[in-house]
Parts: sequence; structure tokens; C-alpha cells
Amino acid sequence: MTLSIKQIEEQLLQRNKVDEALLAMLDNDERKGVQTLLKRYHSREKKRMMLENMHQEMTQYENQLRLDGFTQIAGLDEVGRGPLAGPVVVAAVILPETFKLLGLTDSKKLSKIKRQEFSDIIKRESVTYTIQMIHAEEIDRINIYQATKQAMMKAVEEIDRKPDHLLIDAMSLELPIPQTSLIKGDQRSITIAASSVLAKVARDDYMGKLDQTFPGYGFSSHAGYGTKEHLEAIERLGLTPEHRRSFRPIKEIDQI
Repeated sequence: MTLSIKQIEEQLLQRNKVDEALLAMLDNDERKGVQTLLKRYHSREKKRMMLENMHQEMTQYENQLRLDGFTQIAGLDEVGRGPLAGPVVVAAVILPETFKLLGLTDSKKLSKIKRQEFSDIIKRESVTYTIQMIHAEEIDRINIYQATKQAMMKAVEEIDRKPDHLLIDAMSLELPIPQTSLIKGDQRSITIAASSVLAKVARDDYMGKLDQTFPGYGFSSHAGYGTKEHLEAIERLGLTPEHRRSFRPIKEIDQI
């Protein structure tokens, strides 16, 4: 019996597993609509395999640490070291061994919609997580590097489960807990990537609320970074308590 285009579409694009015999049969089907569906199917499968391979690569550290006997592996990452305004935000998260979220990577490589979707999934499926912020006044007092470290230390202290190993994006902490510091860790570790997404979404939410508190600065669009729009708004409206006065060019503006 010859399958209709609609039946073929249902079997190819709406099922997780497609029978190899069906694929072989469709390869010989000369209908243009069938060949179009096949191309879509193979394109989808190619992307899925790419994401599967990425997931395998990004769980290498976690898998090895579990083989070494660690069970409470916390990933930490920060967002917001560079902006002229707003907090630096750190997230720490412990994921279950079975966690799988295809496409999860460095939060900067994801769209805003995808980040929000992933953040919701991570919060729902994680063993535990925490999000910590250090604000502009404290950043100015101790400098951004120390503020980032302080936020990370606080995250480790506040997370519900005591971590037995830390995976950290390009940072080391003076804590009596084994840790691995990874350059570009949010692209190499699924747990660090998850913390990156949580931190980014939390900071963007904060800056969106700040936009309502201090209208006219455009905080929801530039997130506090030194864009032309932001600098022009400062010239026009002055500084807010959320601006980092130890950062240039805010430092020079504040002295005028």
C-alpha cells in the first residue's frame, strides 16, 4: 500500500524513531513531496546528532568526576563583570547524573527565548541551585574581581547540598573543596553551561526591572554595558545608584 504524503510526514517528522525499512522505501519514492520530507528528516537528524555529540563532549568532566567518586558536582559561572551598571551575578547548580538538555551551551550563544526556556528546565530538573548578586556599591568598594569571587563563595555556602567538587569557569576559590577551573568552561562543561544560563537570565530579569525603576537609560536593551545609547543617557540623565563609579568612563563622569 502506498502511503500518502501526510502519512509519511507523520511517520518521519513526528516520531522519535523511524524504521530503516521505511527510509529505504522512501528513497525510491519519486514523488517530489516525499523527497522534500526526506530532506527535512535527514537535516533534522544531522542536527540532532551534532547536538548529541556536543552533549557527550560537554559531560566528559562530570562523567570522569563521577567515576572518581564525586556525587555532588556543582558548576559555577558569572555574568556581568564588564557592564557599567548593575550587579555581577553568579549561579551555582548541581545537576542529576541523568540530566540531558540538547543544545545547552554558553548562555551568550543562545537566544533570549532559548535561554529562558532552558533556565526553566534547569531550575525544574536540577538537584539544587542558587543565584547570588553583588551590587555596584560593593563592586566599587572591593573591585570587580573580588566581587565575583565573593559571589561565588556565597553561592557555594548558600546552595542546599554541600558540593564535593566544583567546576568553575576560569576561576579558583580559596575553599577546602576539590575544584576544576576551565577556560571557556561554559562551552566545555554541561554543569557550568547550566549555571551560565541561570546567571544570565537572572541578571537580564534584574536589568529589566531596573529599566522600570530608572526609565530612559535603556537598561533592558543594553543590560548596563557601555553602549552609545547608555552613555548618551548618562549624559542626559546623570548617574544612578546602580552605576559602578570605579569603572571608566563612569569614574571620570562622577568627578565632573
